[in-house]
Amino acid sequence: MTAAENIVIAFDLYGTLLSTESIGQELAKQFGQEKSASIAATWRKYQLEYTWRLNSMGLLPGIVSSKIVYTLAHFCLEQYLPFSSVTQRALTHALSEHAVPPPPEAAVASLMSAYDSLSTFPDVASALESLAKSPSVTPVVFSNGTDEMVGNSVHRSPDLSPYSNVFRDIVTVEEVKKFKPHPDVYYHLAKTMGRTKKIMGDIWLVSGNPFDVVGAKAVGAKACWVDRGGHGWSDHLGEGDAGEPDFIGKDLGEIVQKILSTSKTGQ
Repeated sequence: MTAAENIVIAFDLYGTLLSTESIGQELAKQFGQEKSASIAATWRKYQLEYTWRLNSMGLLPGIVSSKIVYTLAHFCLEQYLPFSSVTQRALTHALSEHAVPPPPEAAVASLMSAYDSLSTFPDVASALESLAKSPSVTPVVFSNGTDEMVGNSVHRSPDLSPYSNVFRDIVTVEEVKKFKPHPDVYYHLAKTMGRTKKIMGDIWLVSGNPFDVVGAKAVGAKACWVDRGGHGWSDHLGEGDAGEPDFIGKDLGEIVQKILSTSKTGQ
């Protein structure tokens, strides 16, 4: 099997490999244990909401301010902000919603730095160890994050960095300037991995985020959902084979084994 024929498994980063809830430890240091979990959840909610809104706004990149100059160009280009900016603005929104006064710049910088060192989920290490022993697989990280954010997480995070050599590539949305689940980001992944739009089914997405799974399925890729909470699939935007995951697993290891078993049998 040549490198081009290898199984491509694209792992989402935030919410799949890394737990966004783990930022609560840093939030607790600054805002107290009582509010930390709620702030973390709200921060994540607006982080995602902002990306979806940006995908839909249709304004000139970089124009998000109190003064918007209306020109034809604004309506010809899609709005994009780097995920680092989105994340910081979502934090401000979350703190405001919790009636927390704006923290000093140093405190914000500390939290943003901590976001590059989120903890992995407990099942990640063993799953990545098994992939390291599978030469027929090309594992990559596929994320909304900026090149810098994702690179820092993969190479410097205490939990994830020991497994950085498992990943053959890091693919972010920074080049296409759109966010998941926009079709272009999945086509960008395919192009980066030497695939075309006609053979999207050669790529497996693994994500803990249902919107990501549905987005990948919409363009013809295979997709698996990590259901760590054990609640079952409940997203009904896309129904049937076109919208539901190819596999659902309770942890990352189960998903990886299902993909490897299916690929071996040619199903």
